[in-house]
Amino acid sequence: MIPLTLDEIATITGGRVVGDASVTVTGAAEYDSRKIGPGGLFVAFPGEKVDGHDFAGTAVAAGAAAVLSTRETAFPGVVVEDPLAALAELARVVVSRLDKLTVVGVTGSSGKTTTKDLMGQLLSRLGPTVALPGSLNNELGFPYTVLQATEATRFLVLEMGARKVGHIRYLTEIARPSIGVVLNVGVAHVGEFGSVDLIAQAKGELVEALPESGVAILNADDPRVAAMASRTAAPVVLTGVAESASVRATDVDVDNYGKASYSLISGEKSGRVRLAVAGEHQVANSLAAAAVALAAGMEFGDLVTALGEVGIVSGRRMDVVTRPDGAVLIDDSYNANPSSTAAALRALAAMGSGRRTTAVLGYMAELGEHETSGHAEVGRLAAELGVDRLIAVAENARPILDGATGVPDWTGTARFAADQAGAIEILQADLRADDVVLVKGSRYRTWDVADWLRRTEEV
Repeated sequence: MIPLTLDEIATITGGRVVGDASVTVTGAAEYDSRKIGPGGLFVAFPGEKVDGHDFAGTAVAAGAAAVLSTRETAFPGVVVEDPLAALAELARVVVSRLDKLTVVGVTGSSGKTTTKDLMGQLLSRLGPTVALPGSLNNELGFPYTVLQATEATRFLVLEMGARKVGHIRYLTEIARPSIGVVLNVGVAHVGEFGSVDLIAQAKGELVEALPESGVAILNADDPRVAAMASRTAAPVVLTGVAESASVRATDVDVDNYGKASYSLISGEKSGRVRLAVAGEHQVANSLAAAAVALAAGMEFGDLVTALGEVGIVSGRRMDVVTRPDGAVLIDDSYNANPSSTAAALRALAAMGSGRRTTAVLGYMAELGEHETSGHAEVGRLAAELGVDRLIAVAENARPILDGATGVPDWTGTARFAADQAGAIEILQADLRADDVVLVKGSRYRTWDVADWLRRTEEV
C-alpha cells in the first residue's frame, strides 16, 4: 500500500481517528494478524466466533502501525462502520494514485486462478507485479489484493468472481482494468445466477468497464465470450484454436505427462511452446496469458521461452505429485464444476497411458437445476475416456456413478464412498505403483483424500 496517515485514511473511509492522526501506515493491509508486517494496517473484522478486535494487540506487536476497526482498541487507528466498505474505498484511492500501474482483470467460469498465476509470472519479467496466490476474487479478496500494490508496482493482476449480475461491475469500480480477459462461460454458479445467459451477462461487465485505450482479450472458442466484443469500447484480441483468433494455437499435442505443446501464432510470428503445466485445457489459459504479455510489451521470442517455464502457483489446481511408491496424484481438488472436471478427466486419461487410472470425484456445488445432469455428465465422460476406477464421494455425488455405468462398453469399476474417509479406505486397500489418481471436487469436499495421498508416511 502507498504511505497514508491515519488522517488520510479517516478522510478516505469516512472514519474517526483514534490516537495520533499523523501516524503513517507504510505497509500492507492485512486482516490476518499472523501475516501483518512492519508498518502495516491491521483490519479487524467483528465476528461471533472469531473477532478480529481481539487480535489487535498481536498485530501491533508484530509491527502493525495502526488498526482499522469498528470500535476503539488500545492502539492508534481509524474506527469505521463497515471495514469491508472501508477497504474498498482505500483500494479505490490507492489505485487511482498509482499512475504507472497497469491493471489486468480476469474472469471466467473456470481457470481464473491458474490463468492469473500464469499472467503474473509472465508480467513479472517486465516489471514488479502483484498477482497473489489463491482465489482472492470477491468483495474482500479483491480490494485486499489491490492494497498490496505500491509505488514500485507496474502490473496488478486481479481475479474477478461473481455470484450475481453487478458483482464484477462493482469490482471494476474499485480498480478499473486497462486489460480485461474473459476465459469462458459455463454452468459454474448457475444455481445462483439462474441461467448461463445471466452468467455471460455478468462476466461481460469486465470488458464493458475497459477504456478505449485498453485491450479486451476474449476466447474465440467460446461463442458467448467472443460475442462480448460488441460490449466493449476497447480493441479486441481473440485467443484460441479458432482461425479467427489473433493469438492462436495450432498443432496441439499432449504427451504422456499430460503436458501440452503447440505452435503459438501471433501475426506473422510463430514459435513452438511446450507448457510445464498439466492438462490440455491449459492451452487456452496460456493463450490468454500470452495475449496479456504481448499487450504489455513482451517480445514474442521471450514469450515463447517464458510460456515453457511458468507453472502452478496456487495450491490444489492441477498439481501433479509423484509419490515415493511411484503412484501419481493429480490434485485438482480446490474446486469443481462440470467444465473443469471434464478438463481434469481428459488430463487423467492423457497421463494414464499404460497405467491404471482412478478418478475420485466429489460433489459439484451450485449447479441448480443442472445438478443431477451435471454430475451424470462427468461420470459418462469418465467412462468414455476409459477411466479404470471411479469413486464418487458422498451421496450428492452418486449421480456420477449412474452416468458412468450407463455407458454400455465401459469396463471400469464404480465405487461409492459415503465420505472422504471411505474413499481413503478404498484407495488404501488397493493403491498400486502404476496408478494415476485424480482428486476433484468442490471446495474442501475431497481435500482430505488429496492430503492423504500426499503423505509420504502412508507409503
